[in-house]
Amino acid sequence: MAIHTAADEYRLANFYFESKAYSDAARMLEGVLAEEPANLSVRLLLARSYYHSAQLSRAEAQLRVIVDAAPAEDYARLMLGRTLERQGRAEEARPHLRLAAAMTGGDL
Repeated sequence: MAIHTAADEYRLANFYFESKAYSDAARMLEGVLAEEPANLSVRLLLARSYYHSAQLSRAEAQLRVIVDAAPAEDYARLMLGRTLERQGRAEEARPHLRLAAAMTGGDL
């Protein structure tokens, strides 16, 4: 029986994500995150997996943890704004989208 490390599971979850098997990626990443709760890369991929599998409240929760821990993480800000928009919360999304645009020099 093979023993999988968190790194192996992360690579497999990334494969699932790239294959658009977002729910499978999320399930695998939940285990990886339990082992490495401070790993923001794992948390961001988990949030993206939740977003693409329409688990928007879960995506929002992970993205809020990321922007609290790393306020300059522009992609997490953008994703948080988009996640809030998909939930019909455009007013709440606006500051996050503006910040992301300001950090990257992009437009809303």
